[in-house]
Amino acid sequence: MSRASTVAVAYDCLFPYSTGGGERQYRAFADELGRAGLDVDYLTAVQWVGAAPREDRFRIVPVTGRLSLYSSDGVRRIPAALRYAAGLFGALTRRRRRYAAVIVSGLPIFNVFAARLALLGSGTRLVVDYLEVWHRRQWIEYSGLVTGTIAWALQRVAIAITPLATCHSQLSATRLRREGLRRAPLVSPGLIDGAVEVGVPSPAAIPPYVLYAGRHIPDKRVDVLPAAIAAAREHIPDLRLVILGTGPSSEAVRAEVHRVGGESWTDFPGFVSDAELDRLMHGALALANPSRREGYGLVVVEANAHGTPVVLVADEGNAATELIEDGVNGVVSPTTRPADLARAIRDVADGSDDLRRSSRAWYDTAVGTRTIRRTVEGILSALPLPSPATVKTKEDSP
Repeated sequence: MSRASTVAVAYDCLFPYSTGGGERQYRAFADELGRAGLDVDYLTAVQWVGAAPREDRFRIVPVTGRLSLYSSDGVRRIPAALRYAAGLFGALTRRRRRYAAVIVSGLPIFNVFAARLALLGSGTRLVVDYLEVWHRRQWIEYSGLVTGTIAWALQRVAIAITPLATCHSQLSATRLRREGLRRAPLVSPGLIDGAVEVGVPSPAAIPPYVLYAGRHIPDKRVDVLPAAIAAAREHIPDLRLVILGTGPSSEAVRAEVHRVGGESWTDFPGFVSDAELDRLMHGALALANPSRREGYGLVVVEANAHGTPVVLVADEGNAATELIEDGVNGVVSPTTRPADLARAIRDVADGSDDLRRSSRAWYDTAVGTRTIRRTVEGILSALPLPSPATVKTKEDSP
């Protein structure tokens, strides 16, 4: 294809070779761009054994070798981020006139500088997608005073040189402008990656259980759940807790379970198959995610697809709360205090089957409007790029 219909997506991870919200989002971007008829390269790090896998709608282009992305405490490693940024810079420099547009993740922030410098003067449009935008205090809490302050300063510079920014919540949009973005960002309608094929909502399993699904890292605050369930059991005596996933905070979570005497009513299945995850999601009384920060909150959508309400915690960095209509598809607890979280869980239990039906109804509406496809269409309209059909007509004309 011609340059006019060739684009790239750049992120250091790729689903399903590594898992997480960003991995799934950027893979879905590449799929949707390919489905639209564009020629798509996915610029990433090696996460597989042997030759790069083949995909139907995009090419996987390794720009660096395998990376050790996270430290033992779940923090992104700067050397890995720099290695990927260097590889991205080299790949884009070699291909600087191949692409009509490049969509690059704004996290890690070095990606923005690498792409901006490599594409300078090439005529290639650059889109920077910001999964999250942190203020200075968040960076310091995450990386320490010196490293965090430097990271925040680099973020501000990267935002200032971003020609077109996209994000996925009003929280991120507001922070982008406060941190120095010169033009209004494109706020996506949502990140639903196709309809989730599940049956009609059913009553919660008996005995009832609250489900957590995700990594165990400090920002997710998984360790607040055992005390909350212990408090909720005063009113729901047979309530259980099922904690999926693992991570640096797992020992702290297990210690909390022991502290509140929850060994008999807490399960730790670890990572499970997709089929088992669907089964657990479908039967849960509620999915609880006490995270202090989320750039979007896809877990809300996934739970509501099963008719399962979601319990979140209000926090200045938690954009997932924008997806909750209180009493319709979940409940937002004001704090992580056991009494507050227990009250939110009891509110879900009191909502019973009516709340499960309204949660699924929320999803049925969202799946038509809050999709990856709509988001990609918005990006293409903002660039703008000629449609592949238009390009082909021009190339075939005498």
